[in-house]
Amino acid sequence: MSPPPESSSRKQNELTPTDSPGREFPQPEFTEEERSILLKLAHESIESALEQRENPLDPPSPHLAEPRGAFTTIYFRGQLHGCVGFVFPVASLYRTIAETARAAAFEDTRFAPVTREEAPDLEVSLSILSGLQPIRAEEVVIGRHGLLISQQGHRGLLLPQVPIEHGWDRVTFLEQACRKAGLPPDAWQKGATIEAFTAEVFGDGESR
Repeated sequence: MSPPPESSSRKQNELTPTDSPGREFPQPEFTEEERSILLKLAHESIESALEQRENPLDPPSPHLAEPRGAFTTIYFRGQLHGCVGFVFPVASLYRTIAETARAAAFEDTRFAPVTREEAPDLEVSLSILSGLQPIRAEEVVIGRHGLLISQQGHRGLLLPQVPIEHGWDRVTFLEQACRKAGLPPDAWQKGATIEAFTAEVFGDGESR
């Protein structure tokens, strides 16, 4: 996303050539039906907040009841209008999408809260995160891995799609993750912990 999300807290505000040619990307975990359910949920969560009504949050399947980290990004007429998420699982994926959609619409302080008039023109993109795994810098693959870099209490996170959107190479991606953590750009070479995750990303244009 642009600008990339920061990771100073658990709750967050978002193919070019890779460094590993020929690397196969995993098959989608979520079916078209599940994607549609989650995207509809995100929109309904925003609309129910505007209408000051409750939205049922009981997961419709065991898969969507699994605890997962996730980010919800919203766009208004093609422009970024909010991005909030959880790096670590704090609730069922179903509830997490509902909560992050509302937060992206109304709590991302970079943007004015979404209005009732804007809601019909919103587009949603969801990023469902895997668990974090330690990774060596040379193993980072642009377009596949997201990064969490940490050192001395500072943490910076960038989603996998961020370097693609900005045209970054692997080194720039690592440097920018360090910057988001408030660290020098070369901290990844000087003892900072590098962890990677993957994210299944899908949005309204693909599933609606």
